[in-house]
Amino acid sequence: MTHKGRIVFAVALTSTLGLGLTACNDGEDSASAQESPSASAPASSDPASSDPSSESPSADTGDDAADAAGGDVAAPGTKLKIGDRAVVPFKYGTDKKGTIAVTVTAIEKGAEADMSAFGEKAKGMTPYYIRMKVENVGGTDLSYSSLKLRGKLAGGGPTGVILIGDLKGKCDSESAPRDFTTKGASYETCSLSATKTDPIAAASFEEGDAYRDSPVLWTS
Repeated sequence: MTHKGRIVFAVALTSTLGLGLTACNDGEDSASAQESPSASAPASSDPASSDPSSESPSADTGDDAADAAGGDVAAPGTKLKIGDRAVVPFKYGTDKKGTIAVTVTAIEKGAEADMSAFGEKAKGMTPYYIRMKVENVGGTDLSYSSLKLRGKLAGGGPTGVILIGDLKGKCDSESAPRDFTTKGASYETCSLSATKTDPIAAASFEEGDAYRDSPVLWTS
C-alpha cells in the first residue's frame, strides 16, 4: 500500500495545519508539530483510506501489554539492535487493539535522487529506508492496520524532517493483510525517513503516551 507523501520540516512559528512540504525549527521530530502548507508528492491508491479506522496507531500499556503471549512487552526507552524483536502494545483507529512484535531488519541509505517525487524542497535530503517485520502476537483483529517507525540520528536525536508516505519500488509502506487476525500472522513493510544533516542511525517506535517521550530504539 502506498500513501500520499508529504514532508514536514520543523517550524517555531505558529501556522495553520496543511498538507505537503512544510518547514520547522523547533527540534521536535513529531507529527504534532505546527505545519504550513506547501507542495505534496504524487498520490497513489490506499485501500484503507476510506476506512474510518485508518488513523495513526498508538500504543496502550493496558491489558494487552500484560497478556502478551509472544514475550515480555518492551519497556519505554528499551534500546535494541537491528534484527532484535520488540513486543509492544498497539492500537489502531478506534476499534482495533492488540499486541504486536516488531523486528527492524535494516536501515538502508538511499540516494538524494530518490526524493525527486517530493519536489524542489526535497533537494539536499538523503532518504533512509527502515525495513521491518510486524507480527500479530495477541491474536486480535488488526487487519488493514499500519505501523510507521521514525528515523533518528545517532543517540536518538530527531532528524528535523517528518515524511508521511513512501517511495514506490524503493520503500513501500504496506498495510497489514486481511488475515492479520491470528497469533503468528505477519507481514513486512518499510518506513521512509530522511535527513539534511547527520546520517540516520536508529529506528524509533514512539506511538502512544507510554513511548512518545521514551521510545523503543533500534540501532546497528
